[in-house]
Amino acid sequence: MSTLPASRLPVGEAGRFRGRLLVLAGILLFGITLRMAVTAVSPLISRIGEDITLSAATIGLLGTLPTATFAVFGFMTPYVIRWASLERLLGIFIAAAVLGQVGRALVTGTVPFMVLSVVALAGLGAGNVLLPPLVKKYFPDKIGLLTALYSTSLALGTALPPQFAVPVAGSVGWRFSIAMWAAFSLLAAVPWVSLVWGQRRRDDGGGLQEPGGPAGSAADASTASGEGSADERSTAEGSAIKGRGAEEADVARAGAADPDTGTTGTTGSTASGSEARMRINLWKSPLALGLTFMFGCTSLQTYAMFAWLPQMLTEAGLSAGQAGSMLALFGILGLPLSLLVPIIAARMRNPFPVVMIFLSCFVAGYTGLLLVPEQTTWLWVVLVGLGPGTFPMALVMINLRTRTHVGAGALSGFGQGVGYALACSGPLLFGILEAATGSWLASFAFLGGTLVLLGIGSFIACRPAMLEDGPGVSWR
Repeated sequence: MSTLPASRLPVGEAGRFRGRLLVLAGILLFGITLRMAVTAVSPLISRIGEDITLSAATIGLLGTLPTATFAVFGFMTPYVIRWASLERLLGIFIAAAVLGQVGRALVTGTVPFMVLSVVALAGLGAGNVLLPPLVKKYFPDKIGLLTALYSTSLALGTALPPQFAVPVAGSVGWRFSIAMWAAFSLLAAVPWVSLVWGQRRRDDGGGLQEPGGPAGSAADASTASGEGSADERSTAEGSAIKGRGAEEADVARAGAADPDTGTTGTTGSTASGSEARMRINLWKSPLALGLTFMFGCTSLQTYAMFAWLPQMLTEAGLSAGQAGSMLALFGILGLPLSLLVPIIAARMRNPFPVVMIFLSCFVAGYTGLLLVPEQTTWLWVVLVGLGPGTFPMALVMINLRTRTHVGAGALSGFGQGVGYALACSGPLLFGILEAATGSWLASFAFLGGTLVLLGIGSFIACRPAMLEDGPGVSWR
């Protein structure tokens, strides 16, 4: 991409420059909102329970809702890409998130509260799947950097609600405390509405070019300057060969992942200009299954902590405010990890050694929380908070291990959809095991077992290979 100011660029290039800035703002703002609807609730469970009946089973179900909803709607998202562009779909999903977050703060019954929570989480979960292919589509020359930026915004949005939820609820009530985060979703919708509106105006005027699309100039700039990793340059070169027309066709006809078979089909242009239909059966792809365990087991650890860390710490003697601050600390540690891990991973041929460091942090932190949670609590929370560095790594691996944004979309939907389904067991079984045994030992033993699966999946996903070149993918 040219470094000239937009006002001095040729008309077409200036439009692409402004379009990419608009997409960048939209990606980062939406990233901030992705976990707010989740982490705004757990510190306020006791206050919410004073107005809405929440049994122990309901609280357990509420802790499972994020992963279950992300799984179902994340897995379905690649299927609906054929009917609308990525940009329009994201606008629809943001609207659903706003509706759910505001609506659940207004109701008085348990069932409506749960249903509207599902609506909010469905919008966020489905939109979550679209971010990797959007990065692949608009920024094929800056995959590591863009993944780092939106992962960092996600971590920031994760950490904010726990820190402010209790004080705000004490001042103006829990309803306002959980609803106010919808304002961030409204703000995140502005760039996408503007982008879609601009596309519609150009279509009405006979123009088909997307501003800020993955133009050849972006790829050329990357390869000419030598910036980015080998994988990033390869992706950029592929996008330059393919051209904007083929990219737009791929988005419009993006192969839908069948919810039952995980099979995706798409028509794309080859370098010679011929067309081939790509069939992807992700259940047969070791890379896809490895990435699924990487996503799923990391999310399982994270959501188990989101759901139970405050209660665990209050039982150990901390106040509700202190427990909320520890949950905020757990979340905010994702900021440096999200900024650094994707950039580091993009520069490594095989980043699995970094995964081993994160696994060691998990083990050490869990040991401290189990044995002496009331002593140096901050240290154990910091160690556990460093463990989920495997999540931003999994996000960047989606794009580093695929050649097209269609492949990235299919892998994102499958890995996050099935992965979040696996993660559903985290909050639920962690609580059930504690209730059945009267101790957190069995709960932490369960998490330890899933760390083994995380290591195995990461080992497979980190191996240098491309989805489109491996088992489960064929061209017709």
